[in-house]
Amino acid sequence: MLLMVLIRNTFKNTFLFLFILFISCGSGTKPSSTPSREDEKSIINQKSVIAETRIQDSLDVLTPVIVGANQTDLYIPLLQNKKVAIVGNQTSVIFKYPNLKPLLQTEKIAPNSLSQYTHLVDSLLARKIDIQKVFAPEHGFRGKADAGELVADEKDIKTGLPIISLHGKDKKPSASSLKDVDIVVFDIQDVGARFYTYISTLHYVMQACAENNIPLLILDRPNPNGHYIDGPTLKPEHSSFLGVHPIPLVHGMTIGEYAKMVNGEGWLGSDLKCKLDIIPVKNYTHQTYYSLAIRPSPNLPNDRSINLYPSLGFFEGTTINAGRGTEMQFQIFGSPDFPIKQYDFAYTPQPNFGAKYPKHKGEVCYGKDLRETERLSSIRLQWLIDAYRNSKNKEGFFNTKSFTSHAGTKKLQEQIIQGYTEQEIKKTWRKDLESFKKIRAQYLLYK
Repeated sequence: MLLMVLIRNTFKNTFLFLFILFISCGSGTKPSSTPSREDEKSIINQKSVIAETRIQDSLDVLTPVIVGANQTDLYIPLLQNKKVAIVGNQTSVIFKYPNLKPLLQTEKIAPNSLSQYTHLVDSLLARKIDIQKVFAPEHGFRGKADAGELVADEKDIKTGLPIISLHGKDKKPSASSLKDVDIVVFDIQDVGARFYTYISTLHYVMQACAENNIPLLILDRPNPNGHYIDGPTLKPEHSSFLGVHPIPLVHGMTIGEYAKMVNGEGWLGSDLKCKLDIIPVKNYTHQTYYSLAIRPSPNLPNDRSINLYPSLGFFEGTTINAGRGTEMQFQIFGSPDFPIKQYDFAYTPQPNFGAKYPKHKGEVCYGKDLRETERLSSIRLQWLIDAYRNSKNKEGFFNTKSFTSHAGTKKLQEQIIQGYTEQEIKKTWRKDLESFKKIRAQYLLYK
């Protein structure tokens, strides 16, 4: 019903626009002479082009991006009469109406019906699907835990289902936890950065499914940073939960595409292959601007923070605060020891939702406000380089272990200390990036 109203209103506005256009062409100052036949033909052609463009724009806006979870007809038959486990969190939802916002290709559109949705677990239970349990990634099933905080097993208050944490003592589903499961469904919104741990959880879920001969169904979702590939490539000796595979920091793939790569490249080990089914996103390309309706984790509250996250995430391995303890997470950065002349934006981190112990709690930090930054299509290293150069505590600026885990290599820290420019550092990434792009191309589901 809502979609019909949108269509009707859109075309109503379109034809109102055209009517006004035609009227306006005949109003105003009276021409000094009667237009020739050629002039009349030109005016008619111009009106035709404008009308055609306007109508096509309206149709484009009404082409919805449809996430995998919304395509219930494709996957409900795969779940019927089976015992099901869900790997999900607060982003695992079915939208009640099509997602029209992304195709407007702008970040300045007010929120729409994306705010209306049903959680996947609730929807499947209502359809009599036999859900046995839920596996929860970092931040927990409801997405409220701090970054890195261990999450305990629990029971979901609403459904009574057992929730098994994959970010506590175990990162991988155990054989015993899968004993009563026929199929696992993975549905989590990712943001396309290697050190964002949902793809690490994907790896361990795939590995457990392969070891226990259980099929995995992925309900795919767009990657809001899927429009570019950039950053240092992880070196195997620095593998951790912040990066399991030898990929660039920004990989430009959806969860479904990434799962295909994990399988295809043999990254599960021991010649393991996961039985994989993917429900792809409809009407999506890697260049489609996609706005998230739900924050994917406590400290990524909006589109700007998600876009800046691959660049500002490096600060997690330094003494610099990247907005945790404020309402501007990953949209600002600062430190008490920055010079005020170069860093004239001030803020004071305090404990809040998703940041119980923010860096420099209660201290005035001087830094940069990046909330008006244009949408990035590459990693911005200059902020990190300048922060190091302007820090009064260069000796303690890097937490080497944490920074190396985030960067995936020791080389980046060494280059910054040695005074490399952003361009010089990025030049050293090129060979690995080109090699990765060739591998990535084999597993793409979208243009």
